Amino acid sequence: MPADHAHAHHAGHPHDHAHAHVSAASAHALRLAFFVNLAFTIVEVIGGWWTGSIAVLTDAMHDAGDCLVLGTAWYLQRIAMKDRDTQYSYGYGRYSMLGGWLTSVVLIAGAIAMLVVSVPKLWEHSSPNSLGMIGMAIFGLAMNGFAAWKLHGGATLNERGAYLHLLEDVLGWAAVLIGGIVIHFFGWSIVDPILSIVISLYILFNAVGTLRKGTGILMQEIPPGIDQEAVHAKLMAIPHVADLHDQHTWTLDGSYIVHTVHVVVGDVDLKSALEVKAQARDALMDMGIHHATIELEWADEQCGLQHH
Repeated sequence: MPADHAHAHHAGHPHDHAHAHVSAASAHALRLAFFVNLAFTIVEVIGGWWTGSIAVLTDAMHDAGDCLVLGTAWYLQRIAMKDRDTQYSYGYGRYSMLGGWLTSVVLIAGAIAMLVVSVPKLWEHSSPNSLGMIGMAIFGLAMNGFAAWKLHGGATLNERGAYLHLLEDVLGWAAVLIGGIVIHFFGWSIVDPILSIVISLYILFNAVGTLRKGTGILMQEIPPGIDQEAVHAKLMAIPHVADLHDQHTWTLDGSYIVHTVHVVVGDVDLKSALEVKAQARDALMDMGIHHATIELEWADEQCGLQHH
């Protein structure tokens, strides 16, 4: 029986901890979307003031948040090109999640601020410039639609998140367009603050969801879709596995899943133990785990982490 235990690092994957390799084309697409969105946000603020529409100003707030999303994503896209180093042994993937977490905080604060402004407007009788709203909405649909199209089908988590934010903008401008048409033809000015409230609540709902997800990642919550009991049962079904302990699963950035486990084997030789390790690695990969660290122990071996 070997006196030492075998420690298995999941070295078979091609990512080498830098799983989100980013092409120059991806960074270029994010950069273009960022500057398009930034330019339009400035136009939007001016247009919201000109039309007197609180709904347009609410969408301007959302677009400002999207500028933060796109700018952060663009920056992190460049950071993600860096490989692991002596400071970040897992690479820089978690920076992406941190950017989304901070952006969610900003969007939540902005949505609450717009609700504070919008709700009292329900009892006011000011009428916005409906033709200006319609013009801004058409322009917004075109600009945000173009930026979303540039990011559509992006392979990275950053691009996907930015694309979803821009898609929300497209839907928001579609609502403003409908509201502008209703106000122009029917004179129902109350539609403007109602749209602002609906857009703010929609932003708030999505931002809170993103914030909760990001907080779960920061707190190393077990990723959705990973059933620890199922993982335990599958590993225990491997021949010669006597017990498991110190089993932990977390995600680096919301997509890349890491797992560590101590596998206790029976009275087997080193060759059989290495076969157990290989089977355990394959089983974990089949369950959606990208990076597995497996430590083998023999039944009569003492481990200080047994109860962790």
